Amino acid sequence: MKIEDFDKNLKVDTDITEPDLVWFNVRELPFVIYGVLYDEEQGCYLRVPQETANGISKGVRGGLNRHTAGGRVRFRTNSQYIAIRAVMDHVKNMSHMPLTGQSGFDLYHVVEGRDTYYRSFVPPRDLTDGYSSGIFTPREMTDYTINFPLYDGVKELYVAIKHDAQLAAPTPYQHEKPIVYYGSSITQGGCASRPGNSYQAMLSRTLGVDHVNLGFSGNGLGEPEMAAYIATLDMSIFVMDYDSNAPSEEWLRNTHYPFYRIIRDAQPTLPIVFVSNPGILLRPILPSGDRRVRREIIRETYERALAAGDQNVYFIDGAEIFAGDAWDACTVDGGHPNDLGFYRFACRFEETLRPILR
Repeated sequence: MKIEDFDKNLKVDTDITEPDLVWFNVRELPFVIYGVLYDEEQGCYLRVPQETANGISKGVRGGLNRHTAGGRVRFRTNSQYIAIRAVMDHVKNMSHMPLTGQSGFDLYHVVEGRDTYYRSFVPPRDLTDGYSSGIFTPREMTDYTINFPLYDGVKELYVAIKHDAQLAAPTPYQHEKPIVYYGSSITQGGCASRPGNSYQAMLSRTLGVDHVNLGFSGNGLGEPEMAAYIATLDMSIFVMDYDSNAPSEEWLRNTHYPFYRIIRDAQPTLPIVFVSNPGILLRPILPSGDRRVRREIIRETYERALAAGDQNVYFIDGAEIFAGDAWDACTVDGGHPNDLGFYRFACRFEETLRPILR
């Protein structure tokens, strides 16, 4: 049985039949790419230069660097129809994350001055090397953002608009200097239902700030080589959240403060936010040790920095992120947030980040 035979609203249509379209490669102006860079030699989008990735873990250099979490393309148009054609590297379907988040693109437009969700370019379940999808849109000149997949790689992305439509550069972010997030699969966006529901994407919309997602699923290990790369970035805030991937308390203790120091030595006035894992509410005791101990290791870095006179450090206690009503409804599997969980992330982070941006 195919559900689309009984409910037409669940049918996924990847055939582009709309006439009079003009196709563009989004690497060309007036489109503006955020959050990822294009590697001509490999012919795909990356999150860090491959030379840097080669010095990090096998997971980062071997595939995670090609995942496009945090990637976006922005533009302005009054086209009544927008289509995409994506050439992709598809990861095997994940059992606990919707394909729309793992492999899909979603579309936002500006409503009353705020980026607002419009529709998703829904990928087919038999996705292999890319797909096409189109959406009818309001015929008014406005800014659009297309978010890239959280867990698949993108080789090329083409966007089509009607031949008689206008196309222009997007309105810049209010804060063009990005917030950089480093961490685990939670940081990467697992398991949001679509890219725009990762907490960094939510914060970009509410705060009007660009962002870079350096969440590497299972591979946020706090290597000094990664810290050295991050230290070279021109950013407004750095968020350090790799607790979930530290293999042990000892590993976290041996890497956390040194990672911070590499960033701080390079950028003496950069605001740095330390975050502990929210799983303390859901799973206090793990094989790797007590989450409370790990939280205290991170807090020690924060307090040690303060004691040394660093007034540009902040601490977000993971136990606060899901706290309150429906705390037990915030994850897919006890660890990875669902959309509600990511919304709670965004709300708690906003309390800390908004005053810093001011």
